[in-house]
Amino acid sequence: MTEEFKIIIPARYHSSRFPGKPLADIHGKPMIQRVYEAAVDAGASEVVIATDSMLIGMAAEEFGAPVCMTLEQHATGTDRLCEVVEKLEWTDDTVVVNLQGDEPLMPPAIVNQVAINLINNSEAGCATLYTGLSSEDAGDPNVVKVVTDAKGYALYFSRSVIPYIRDTDDAAVAGLVYKKHIGLYAYKVDLLKKFRAMQSCELEQAEKLEQLRLMWHGVKIHVAQASSIPGHGVDTPEDLERIKSAIAPDY
Repeated sequence: MTEEFKIIIPARYHSSRFPGKPLADIHGKPMIQRVYEAAVDAGASEVVIATDSMLIGMAAEEFGAPVCMTLEQHATGTDRLCEVVEKLEWTDDTVVVNLQGDEPLMPPAIVNQVAINLINNSEAGCATLYTGLSSEDAGDPNVVKVVTDAKGYALYFSRSVIPYIRDTDDAAVAGLVYKKHIGLYAYKVDLLKKFRAMQSCELEQAEKLEQLRLMWHGVKIHVAQASSIPGHGVDTPEDLERIKSAIAPDY
């Protein structure tokens, strides 16, 4: 397989915590434009913004981004990707990275990394990344943890502390590194097409982690350490202010 890949940027206008956030201004550019520019820098052969909002669609067209209009109601973000790959008729062996539209500080290098990792690991249907995590932060249920096997394939994802260290509360003493999952995925199109037919499972429903559905149905997920650490995403207006502080005004 060639090292060519594509990127889809899902961007919804309606958000319970921050309506319209893809259009939020960051030093003169809407956030979705900054995400798009990072995606282009990642080396993809094609980058598409997927949205259910005409406002986002028009804004994207103004800065020259291709847009795919999608249905408003999708049960999951992956369902939105399924609609895009079917509309654009991408071939089954195409590798697609799902880059969220509220991640303006996602390094292009790791967007490229996750795509190449999937291309280079033919047993996997999906690939993702992790960073190290301190023992103090491992107990936060908002931080998703992952454990992997010797070949770098996921064994489990959880909001709980995994692995549980029986004899000490210090991972370093036990010779372990907690792995914080980064919500950045690369998929093969044939897996996306199959995803809609996959029934949800008890693990996914309990943890509220969509990737557990894939594992439940036998899909292998490749996991590697990210080559650089991504900045914080934007969930709230307060997050946006932190992002503005992290980005130079003339950038």
